[in-house]
Amino acid sequence: MTQPKAHQMDGSTPIPADADWKIGVDIGGTFMDFCALETRSGRIASLKVLTTPDDPGAELLIGLRLLAEREGLEPETVSRFVHGTTVGINTIIQRKGADLALITNAGFEDVIELARLRMPDMYSLFCHRPDPLIPRERIFGVPVRMRAGGQETVPLDRAALADAVAAAQKAGAEGIIIAFLHSWSDPAQEAQAKTLIEEMAPDLFVFTSSEVWPVIREYERTSTAILNGYVHPRVSGYLTALQDRLAGQGVPARPMLTKSNGGLMTAGEGRRDCVSMLLSGTASGVIGASWLARQAGADRVLTLDIGGTSADFALIIDGEVRFGTDELIGEFPLHIPSVSVSSIGIGGGSIASVDDHGVLRVGPESAGSSPGPACYGRGGDRATVTDAMAVCGWLGHSQMAYGQLQMDVELARQVVGKLATKLGRGLEETAQAILDIAISEMFVEVEKLSSRAGVDLRDFALMPFGGGGPMLGAFLARELGMRSVIAPRRPGVVSALGGLVADLRGDFIRTIFADLDALAGAPLQDVYQALASEGQSWLQAQGHDGAGDLRLSADMRYAGQSYEIEVAIDTDWLADPTQIAQAFHETHRRIYDFDDPAGRIEVVNLRLSAIGTGPKPDFPVQAAGNASAEPTRLVPVYLNGWQRVPLFDRAALGAGATFAGPAIVAQEDTTFAIPGGATAQVDAHLNIHLTYAE
Repeated sequence: MTQPKAHQMDGSTPIPADADWKIGVDIGGTFMDFCALETRSGRIASLKVLTTPDDPGAELLIGLRLLAEREGLEPETVSRFVHGTTVGINTIIQRKGADLALITNAGFEDVIELARLRMPDMYSLFCHRPDPLIPRERIFGVPVRMRAGGQETVPLDRAALADAVAAAQKAGAEGIIIAFLHSWSDPAQEAQAKTLIEEMAPDLFVFTSSEVWPVIREYERTSTAILNGYVHPRVSGYLTALQDRLAGQGVPARPMLTKSNGGLMTAGEGRRDCVSMLLSGTASGVIGASWLARQAGADRVLTLDIGGTSADFALIIDGEVRFGTDELIGEFPLHIPSVSVSSIGIGGGSIASVDDHGVLRVGPESAGSSPGPACYGRGGDRATVTDAMAVCGWLGHSQMAYGQLQMDVELARQVVGKLATKLGRGLEETAQAILDIAISEMFVEVEKLSSRAGVDLRDFALMPFGGGGPMLGAFLARELGMRSVIAPRRPGVVSALGGLVADLRGDFIRTIFADLDALAGAPLQDVYQALASEGQSWLQAQGHDGAGDLRLSADMRYAGQSYEIEVAIDTDWLADPTQIAQAFHETHRRIYDFDDPAGRIEVVNLRLSAIGTGPKPDFPVQAAGNASAEPTRLVPVYLNGWQRVPLFDRAALGAGATFAGPAIVAQEDTTFAIPGGATAQVDAHLNIHLTYAE
């Protein structure tokens, strides 16, 4: 295999002897991406390395070695190392997690089976609920009861607990989740049970629901704890190996992880707080994109991250990333704060097929990194979206993935040709149909996202990134009626960049569940002080110096409502419920176009985010001028018929360069396909801005 070469993102001066490197790494289904910044010289290098599914983590050593060979990076000069990984979410999607047992209150053994009695898609006749991660035969109820006010009415039955642990061990459980009623109010019973189980069965790992996420509603609290325990062995093993590999290379930096909430935590904490990193790579991509968007002066952006398996969408409004607490991890809801991302199983490696009814379909099955699309020449024998792009002429004109991949268009034509024969259509027509279906699937998902957020996408710019984002992004924007597209300088490593620009962020919660009027003054202030102390302690444990930024919010609702909304709160309001009430009414009106100023307000949870701002890279800016945009040559592309379009080298496009579509911009980490009707201009940060005529 051709060894990838690291790419300098600018042509600045050589690295000084007292170099200081900061490295962001993100691993996906096909590649591990590296974005390395030498802070003293301001030089940035990027790199992609094919993943090694049979030896997870080996690609990290390959990347570090190549950065050393190509860029002179010495491991002992690495002062910051941030890693985003999909190991947690892949464990859930593939259902390869730990065999768990659940111990709960007697009579409440069916909580995770009942869930919320809702079907995932109420309008589908073929919809079904997922099988629980813990089968019913490994769920055990024991006599124990705590009331909502924290009063113990039934003490823990130790003999029953011992019987449950023995039964769990006999059933092959590797770990135990403890979830008792009202542990959000008082975790004492869960803590007691955990201590006893660790004495009875020291070979089992144990998590309690109150230590993972101490929130009211037993299903949400229990399911979140189960997700944490389910991925724990694989995540812990992966992170232990990561720490050992870095130490073995002489890297002094304490490895950090990107979290689902867009922040960072230490790898050591991630070994226990596994649930916080389930959307690690996805969230860091959005954080990286939002940072690039602010640089480009765009404050309303739809991000599009396309990898080998999926397409992920997120909204940036007024320059801020949106957060939620009900993201789906595979088939299961995640109830901790996370960057709001919508995903669909359409990526560059998504497989196209013809079903039994003769209908062409695309995804969600993916060719992955091994063997990958047929045109990669690694043994793939089924047509993918990438193969369709190659058949239509958008790919195959330059090396890909920093020289690791040589595009074989003939192999793509062979596999797409098989589908064309089944359909009785032409080769190019079939390839174009594959692309149209992929874009249509993404269109539907984006429309759902914009409808839920109540925004008009015509007011937004699309920022495509990932290996496949620039290939399809401009076509999706055109179908959505969006008039602007911003392609970053290095789209393929935006998620890795996200780790470099992310801050430490820890989320903490206390369930209060009381009327707002009864909480004025000391009650709210006392809860805030407890949360603030917890947040500051967490920041110190992460190695952060300074007070940090503490952001407060509350989950609130009108009395009688079933669910609440999150409202940002100023700490100066804690003594005055009137200001908090006003903020709630305004937020409720903005979301639902309705409020009830005379209504009784309930506060369910108080939330605090502790943020430790980290160092931000200072990228060089190129003065805008009248740079020329000279194509390297004309190449044939299928656009309802073959025509020759200009092919540009991204590295040769300076600030101020302009050109019109249709066109192709080739670079080492991706290919930017530009349809007709778009005008392109390069800005001072070397982003390409596409504008469609109104």
